[in-house]
Amino acid sequence: MDVRSIRDKAPAMEHQGTVAVWWVVKPREFKKITEGGFLELVSEFEVAGGGIVNPHKHPTHEFYYVTSGYGIMVVGKEKRRIGPGDLVHIPPNKVHSLKPVSKNAGIHCFCFAIAVKGAPPIDYTAH
Repeated sequence: MDVRSIRDKAPAMEHQGTVAVWWVVKPREFKKITEGGFLELVSEFEVAGGGIVNPHKHPTHEFYYVTSGYGIMVVGKEKRRIGPGDLVHIPPNKVHSLKPVSKNAGIHCFCFAIAVKGAPPIDYTAH
């Protein structure tokens, strides 16, 4: 499971030294694995305390960036605790799920996905 965190990085100064930037994924770092794909979606979601994102998969590179709360992320057979500042990369067609660590507090994430070349339309209400 590829989980990266801004907590592990020192900021770099970009735009002529005017902006502190935490590179979670460096420019073009994922070019080879996403080449020929397309931006499938950008969303923000919350899993309520006690809830779960049921195990599912898509033909996309999916990325969850945690904005608040803590959860248990499962990708394939790997399981890991994630929290604010973490970016999770979910490779195409890997079964994944997410649940908050607490029944009393949820986890809130920003999500975007890059579909693989030739991916069919996906019905996200069915997954």
